[in-house]
Amino acid sequence: MLVWNELDSQAQQKALTRPAVSAGAEVQAAVESIISMVKARGDEALLELAAQFDGRISPRLCVPTIEIEQSELNLSNELKAAIDQAYSNIRKFHELQLPKPKQLETQPGVSCELRYQAIDAVGIYVPGGSAPLPSSVLMQGVCAQLSGATTVVLATPVKGSETIHPAILYAAKKCGITTVIESGGAGIIAAMAVGTPSVPKVSKVFGPGNAYVTMAKQLLSQSVPGFAIDMPAGPSEVLVIADKTANPAFAAADLLSQAEHGADSQVLLLSDDRTFIKEVSAEIERQIALLSRADIAQKAMENSALILVESVDQAFELSSEYGPEHLILQCKDAYSKLDKVKNAGSVFVGDYTPESAGDYASGTNHVLPTYGYSKTYSSLNLMDFFRTYTVQTISKQGLTELSKAILPLAQAEGLDAHANAVAIRLNSGRS
Repeated sequence: MLVWNELDSQAQQKALTRPAVSAGAEVQAAVESIISMVKARGDEALLELAAQFDGRISPRLCVPTIEIEQSELNLSNELKAAIDQAYSNIRKFHELQLPKPKQLETQPGVSCELRYQAIDAVGIYVPGGSAPLPSSVLMQGVCAQLSGATTVVLATPVKGSETIHPAILYAAKKCGITTVIESGGAGIIAAMAVGTPSVPKVSKVFGPGNAYVTMAKQLLSQSVPGFAIDMPAGPSEVLVIADKTANPAFAAADLLSQAEHGADSQVLLLSDDRTFIKEVSAEIERQIALLSRADIAQKAMENSALILVESVDQAFELSSEYGPEHLILQCKDAYSKLDKVKNAGSVFVGDYTPESAGDYASGTNHVLPTYGYSKTYSSLNLMDFFRTYTVQTISKQGLTELSKAILPLAQAEGLDAHANAVAIRLNSGRS
């Protein structure tokens, strides 16, 4: 337990410092080499990378449409129903975000509009690893589906001699995705950025990944014209604000649910009650021993802290400074304290709102800014799959009146051609 007000400024800073992300020169050099391979050799490079990094014996790229269509036949009724329920909730929440055009006459004869257009081609990356992630397919795929994007490419690595998990394919089917690529890592990000015979070129890539994927996204967004990414990504994190009214077992479970993501995850508890923190610490020791990923969670706990604060208000101040990916409020009248929240990716209010609900099925999106980026980035939402553009329509009379603002400003800036583009119309004699 750390007592915040007894720490000096250096110790306080250390307590809120995230684990270093290993994305140095070595990672960059490796990713640059992979990008060059894909640019030069396309599909052949992807197949070679699958054999090298994923141990694929007979790698393939494109999943046949029939496998996607028949994927539910290979799912248990329970898992199929879970995906259906999650899809329904996620779709309902994101349908609320569908944008509508806006139009305003700023002055007589001067009409301005804001219009929305779906990003035409998008890529969805779903990390591989120890388990399939159909939830990640749903979070991104629902947005792509609702936006009306015409090209949607889903990419995910497949290990060794395994086959792609039917849960991934069924989630893709629910989202109307027909292009599924068995490829992962920096290579597939490069392929989606530049296009190959099997992988359509996209304009924006979404989804989390390891240091190599993140580096590829950053490098390609800086070097390929018109290619964009969703947000910077780092290790998973959660911050819990709790008082003595909270359940220590619940708080411990929430901390461990993020700690099991990876050894570089970070979890923080802020509480104004010393006894509660001791109870949470005991619960962590009890619960961690029961986890299948206990070794990972234990390593993550070494990056983490249970902090005694002076008050719940101070806890909110520290949370705002930290900017957590997930913020859980387990305190008295938690909902009434939402106005105190700043700089959080997603907020979970009350004893019966675990972070796991947002990860899977409540309806909100689980693709969130990490590593303090919640201060400037938002959780993934439908608008990330749109671009906006403006329209203006001006009558001659409208331009006559508007010229009283345009001409003096153009002349003050020394831009004669700008002024002339207005004056030549007003002097044309045409109505």
